[in-house]
Parts: sequence; C-alpha cells; structure tokens
Amino acid sequence: MSDEASLPADVTLYWLPLGAGGHCIRFNGRVFEALQARHQHRPVRDLYHSALQVRLGAHRFVIEMTPVLGGRATDRGVVREGPVGSRLLGCSPLFRYEIRRWRDGTIPDLAEAVTGAHVVSTGTTRAREVLRLAPLVPALVWGRDESRTGDMWNSNSSTAWLLAGSGHQMENIRPPAHGRAPGWQAGLVVASRHNASRRHRATCSG
Repeated sequence: MSDEASLPADVTLYWLPLGAGGHCIRFNGRVFEALQARHQHRPVRDLYHSALQVRLGAHRFVIEMTPVLGGRATDRGVVREGPVGSRLLGCSPLFRYEIRRWRDGTIPDLAEAVTGAHVVSTGTTRAREVLRLAPLVPALVWGRDESRTGDMWNSNSSTAWLLAGSGHQMENIRPPAHGRAPGWQAGLVVASRHNASRRHRATCSG
C-alpha cells in the first residue's frame, strides 16, 4: 500500500438549520417554505443548509458557499465567487456569494448541526477530488434556476455538485428526516449533465 493511500482521509457532511444563528434568515426561510408547501400541497418541512469538511492527512478543509464577507478572501480560502439574485446585482459585493476551501477553517453554528457529522466517504481519492473540484463549481446565480433544473441554485446545490462530481453514492445522502434542502436537486442535475458531457468527450477523443 502506498503512503498516500494509507493517509487518514474522509469527507464529512453537516446539515445546519437554515438561518442558524440568524433570526431574520430563519424567519424568511419559514415563510418561503410555508408558501412552497401550500403551493405543492404537502406538509411544511424543516429547511437545511449544508457544509463539507474534508480531512486529508494532517490537513483539514471546510468547504461552504456563503454570502461574501468583508476582509481578505485569502484568509478564508475563497476559490470562487458568483452573483446573488441576478447577474446585474452581482456587480455589487452586497449581492455576491463565495465558495470557500478553507484550510483549518470553521463552520459557523456547527454546534447546531442536526444529527451531528455524516462521514460520506473515507479514503484519499474522493477527498482529493472534492478539494480539486471546489474552484470549478458552476458560478450560477444564487436563487435562480438558470440551468432549468426545476430547482434554484444555492449553497446546497454547490454541496450536491461537489459530492456527485467526486463519485459519491448520492442515493444514500439526504437531509434529516422531515427536512428539505432547497437547491440540492439543482446540484445533482447540473453534476449529472457535466459528468455525461465529460464521458462523451472522453469517448470521442478515444
């Protein structure tokens, strides 16, 4: 066994209540979910935001998509940015999001994670692939359905795209019971299209 293969490595998923630590976001989320449930004729569910932690040997990385914060982006490992609401609004820092691949970083409100940590894979192959893909997450408009997936693009889309694109078994990964992760399906659909296109290119080049 190679030294690299023997490194301790894993990918861990956390489910955080939407708006944990922020009463305004939590209230707006509840209103949104109530309207969605009424429109879709289903029970109201709890809403969740997802974040990842990747451990590779002695190193640990937090991967999360959040609104842009002030200060130096390098301090929190920002590898990608995109617009919120519309591409026009995204010209302002107030309407932009960032994707972090933050070495030794923190996940705000981690103590509120529901059902704790979910290790979705072990081993260096998938851990390295998640880290490699983080800067390649599509910079679609947060809150819109530009790719016509039937679901809006948001932080859960980023998580789902990374896990699906790195070869995780997505049928076994889902929000806590009686919960919903808006944007998750968008990430799965866009990742599936990306993977299909990559396989097609590989076939043609072969």
